[in-house]
Amino acid sequence: MSIIIRPVTEKDKTFWLPLWHAYNEFYKTTIGTEQTNLTWQRLLNPDFNMFGLVALQGEEVIGMTHYLYRPSTWSAGDYCYLEDLFVVPEVRGQGVGRALIDEVKQAAIDAGAARLYWTTAPDNVTARKLYDTYALANMVQYQIKIDPLS
Repeated sequence: MSIIIRPVTEKDKTFWLPLWHAYNEFYKTTIGTEQTNLTWQRLLNPDFNMFGLVALQGEEVIGMTHYLYRPSTWSAGDYCYLEDLFVVPEVRGQGVGRALIDEVKQAAIDAGAARLYWTTAPDNVTARKLYDTYALANMVQYQIKIDPLS
């Protein structure tokens, strides 16, 4: 399978949106239209610290990922957080997720980041098989929801 990874562009929205919704459905959450549109605009804004990539097979968008950078108290280099990653079920296990992660990893290296990290649900067994080939999880994430709109 020939996979092309590239940054999202305005023309990708019609392909990105179903992946975004499927990703949120997988995690049993609902992101409203207003936040979805804000996320999309942030991904396209070169002055905002959020980036998106899409994976293509031919002309078809078959995967997407979003990432951002944050400073760290532990390092001079920023940390790169891979926030979202989704591949259409029909092509999982064929290297699309790996290609997306590798592209984010290269972007982090190019940006001088000190670390690339991400989280996933403990029961996301399929994705964890891939993730464990990079590194083993070594932290537990705790969350306190403080935004009543999220």
